[in-house]
Amino acid sequence: MACRTGCCCSSIGALNEDNARFLMLALLIIIYLLCGAAVFSALEHPKEKLAKERWAQRIEQFTHKYNLSQDDLKNFLRNYEEANVAGIRVDTTRPRWDFAGAFYFVGTVVSTIGFGMTTPVTIAGKIFLIFYGLIGCAATILFFNLFLERVITVIAFVLKSCHERRERRKAGPAQNCRRPSTDSRERRTDSLAGWKPSVYCVMLILGVAAIVVSCCASAMYSAAEGWEYLDALYFCFVAFSTIGFGDMVSNQREMYKAQAAYRVGNFLFILTGVCCIYSLFNVISIVIKQVLNWLLRRLETPCHCPGRGNRHPRRNVVVPGHMRTRRDTSIETDGVNDSEADGRRMSGEMISMKDFLAANKVNLAIMQKQLSEMANGHPRQLGSSSRHNEFSGGVGALGIMNNRLAETSVDR
Repeated sequence: MACRTGCCCSSIGALNEDNARFLMLALLIIIYLLCGAAVFSALEHPKEKLAKERWAQRIEQFTHKYNLSQDDLKNFLRNYEEANVAGIRVDTTRPRWDFAGAFYFVGTVVSTIGFGMTTPVTIAGKIFLIFYGLIGCAATILFFNLFLERVITVIAFVLKSCHERRERRKAGPAQNCRRPSTDSRERRTDSLAGWKPSVYCVMLILGVAAIVVSCCASAMYSAAEGWEYLDALYFCFVAFSTIGFGDMVSNQREMYKAQAAYRVGNFLFILTGVCCIYSLFNVISIVIKQVLNWLLRRLETPCHCPGRGNRHPRRNVVVPGHMRTRRDTSIETDGVNDSEADGRRMSGEMISMKDFLAANKVNLAIMQKQLSEMANGHPRQLGSSSRHNEFSGGVGALGIMNNRLAETSVDR
């Protein structure tokens, strides 16, 4: 149905680019989940059925051999499950709630790994965990963000130094021998001032670092725990990505060879691995956002309505805002242009829903930008010019990486 302006192209929707990107990402995640569920169901469901059949056979054989009823045996197994929750195992394991075990537990809490092999059973412990995890998880996320900021800064410094060396080599040996003039040095400085590393180079470096840490940690776990190397590598990904299934947990035996060194190595590997994987995930999220922007550009449908050939389409789900030429407006001045709406508000006249939503959108954008600038520690001066960028205005990890990589820079 055509809109009030008579343009059929505007009937697609009033979703702006950010909302379109959000909905597209949600749809792709749902499809990704469905595909993952189908793959894991095909791989693991036959094994689960076979394990249930074997367990039923073992229960039947055990009851016949010792002349027990299946109900009594199942009650005994239920009691063992309760003991298992309390940390009691058939094999000898280390105490769960001595100081060392409790320290391992709080480490899995604040890092959001949560293996699940140790859980509080008292009411006081569960209540304390709620408040303890609230502050601890928030502080740890802040630590991960600060680690990400420093990693990006170091990688950018190293890559910029390498880029500068390549530029000097391109200049030729003759110019390197001679003392460069002031103009040439200024041109070289100007060319390097706006240079930023590519997100793909940073992703490659972080990926290599995560693989190296995981491989070294897997070698340690394989030797200390007696795991297969592939199982140890699987544990490293589950632990470093803070998934924490709990099917495999390190440092749970009562005694190890070189126990003190192994515990220190376990702590350092988990800390380093979590930081590397967290940084890698956030850089990969920028690549995913680039893919979403590319999909939005592919979905562009130009307006062919009569009389609207030279008018710019609205910033909606199929036409990203950066694809059209428009005046650059800063967030601080977006709300000043609606003089008619301001006049109605001053006179007490009821404003339309469109004006109300526009005013709220400006307020939310200002709040989001202020949070991002406070997190980065570099508040932006009022009145400074800003260009539209798909990555600008982010908070958290995206706000940290904003304008630090070539793909997130406004001057690219």
